[in-house]
Amino acid sequence: MDTIHTDIELASVSKSYPLGRSRVPIFEDLTLHIPTGDFLAIMGPSGSGKSTILNLIGGIDQADAGTISIGGTALGRMGERALTRWRARNIGFVFQFYNLMPRLSAAENVELPLLLTPLSARERRERVLTILDIVGLSDRARHLPSELSGGQQQRIGIARAVASDPRILLCDEPTGDLDRKSANEILDLLQMLNRELGKTIVMVTHDDSATRVARRTLLLDKGRFVARQEMPACA
Repeated sequence: MDTIHTDIELASVSKSYPLGRSRVPIFEDLTLHIPTGDFLAIMGPSGSGKSTILNLIGGIDQADAGTISIGGTALGRMGERALTRWRARNIGFVFQFYNLMPRLSAAENVELPLLLTPLSARERRERVLTILDIVGLSDRARHLPSELSGGQQQRIGIARAVASDPRILLCDEPTGDLDRKSANEILDLLQMLNRELGKTIVMVTHDDSATRVARRTLLLDKGRFVARQEMPACA
C-alpha cells in the first residue's frame, strides 16, 4: 500500500479557554510530533488537555499560538470551507458514545460520510458492505443502533469513521462506555486498522489496556507530557 505523508506536527502550541473575564491555560508551548502510521495513546487526568489536542489536530478548534500542520499543511492558514473539505478527506472521528443516528440502520450510519463524496449509490453500497465486513458486522447491516450491543455500536462508529478512507483516526475515549471484553475487541480492531490498513491513530483514553495495542503512550498532566512508553521494536 502506498504511504502518503501525514506527519502531525504541533509546534509551540498554546491554548486557553475563557473563564469570566480571565482565561484558563490548558497548555503552553506544547510540541508534539506524530509520524505517519503511528498509533499514539494519550493518557492523563481529566482536564489535562487530552481532548483539546484531538480537537486541534482535527481542525475543530484553533490554537492561541503556535502552529499545527499535517502532511506539511498548516491548518491555521486554511479558511473555514477549505478546512471543512480537508477534514472530510483526511480525518475520521471515533467518539465515546458512538453518536449514531438512532433511526438509521447500521449500513445507513456508515454511509453518511459517503453522501458528501462523488461516489454513486452502487459504489457507496459496495464500500459500506466492505467496511462492515472489515469490522465484523456484515450480518448486522440492517439493524438499528438500539438492536446492537454497545461494542457493536462502537464498531459501527469506527466503520463510519473509516468509510471515506481518511488517513488519520482521532479516537476520544473509544472504550470508555464498554465492558472489558467489548473494550478489548475495539482496541484489537483499532490495532488492525493501524497495522494492516496503515491508519495513523491518535487515541485519548483512561484505559490502561491501550498500552497493549498502541505503538506509543504519552502521559499528559498539567499541560505537559511527563512520561512516555514505547513498544519494543519487535512488537
